[in-house]
Amino acid sequence: MIDITDFINNDVKPLRTTDSVADAQDLFAEYPFSHFPVLEDGIYVGSAGAEDTELMDIEKAVGDNRYSFDRFFVRNTTVWLDVLGEFAKNETNLLPVLDKDNNYLGYYEINDIITFFHETPFLKEEGGIIVVEKNLIDYSMSQVAQIVESNNGRLLGLFISEANTEKVQITLKISLGGMSDILQTFRRYNYEIISEHQEDTYLNTLKDRSDYLDKYLNI
Repeated sequence: MIDITDFINNDVKPLRTTDSVADAQDLFAEYPFSHFPVLEDGIYVGSAGAEDTELMDIEKAVGDNRYSFDRFFVRNTTVWLDVLGEFAKNETNLLPVLDKDNNYLGYYEINDIITFFHETPFLKEEGGIIVVEKNLIDYSMSQVAQIVESNNGRLLGLFISEANTEKVQITLKISLGGMSDILQTFRRYNYEIISEHQEDTYLNTLKDRSDYLDKYLNI
């Protein structure tokens, strides 16, 4: 099984505070990084941004501009979903990785983490996607899982895909089979089905009745 720490990268050595701004600009010109880690005496002090570096005086050292560094990082114990969240929150395509003692271990690249995400059962295994909605104060993740499993479905993953002060939407991926029964059970527990499904016999029945009524009225 692949572990996210297998993607810790050291192909490009970190910048040092004593490196020149010209060297940093050359690095960003060669690699498509939005940021790159900077070390001082082997200690991580922040990440220089590509756009900020372009505006720096090439005669100065990188460390002379430390006020502009971003201080984001993740630990080698950080789970992959939180790592993905840090990429989004910091609008970066590279994240420095530190251990519990703050030693610099390397960096994650966004493309590698997306590749890791694609290898998870949520994306890799065959299945169907259901999006349900319910009042924020009424929904229960355990109930959602129980509805799927009580109808002989296998839950491959779920997450809250949208939420506000009143409603919450939950996206599920389940193994194929029993989809119609699962949808009907969600409705019985007052979940609204947001996604559309060919297997939804309830909606198909309503459509058939509507078509029949239209035909009758047009006679």
